Amino acid sequence: MIQLDLINEVNLPAPDSAQFQNWLNQVAKKLNMTGDVCIKIVDEAESQELNKIYREQDKPTNVLSFPSEIPDFVESSHLGDLAICAPIVEQEAQEQNKNINDHWAHLTIHGCLHLLGYDHIEDTQAETMEALEIELLAELGIENPYLNNI
Repeated sequence: MIQLDLINEVNLPAPDSAQFQNWLNQVAKKLNMTGDVCIKIVDEAESQELNKIYREQDKPTNVLSFPSEIPDFVESSHLGDLAICAPIVEQEAQEQNKNINDHWAHLTIHGCLHLLGYDHIEDTQAETMEALEIELLAELGIENPYLNNI
């Protein structure tokens, strides 16, 4: 099971902690893992600032993943942190004709997989990661998010 710390300082529209916990537990169950994850719900300005600092892209983005960088000799179960931009999630869901909660679930799972070392830089990595996302979402009753992408 993954323990969740949810931060939403400015009360942006977002799922509640029980929903996020359900999505994280889906990942934990499938991959037989445990740990702690912090999710911070951010606005576009904070997302853009984080994206600029850590990815050198001067624009807001839907989810940023910050895997834990704790040395091996330090005992910790912290997997990392996610910053999810509520306005971008809502905008993308509308543009892509997706259910808003389904999109939140997808981005939470996507970000969590990044914390666990999955990536989509190379085609084979992307195929593996997307297949796992599709499988996890299907188990939650959510359609393949890549079918109707623009």
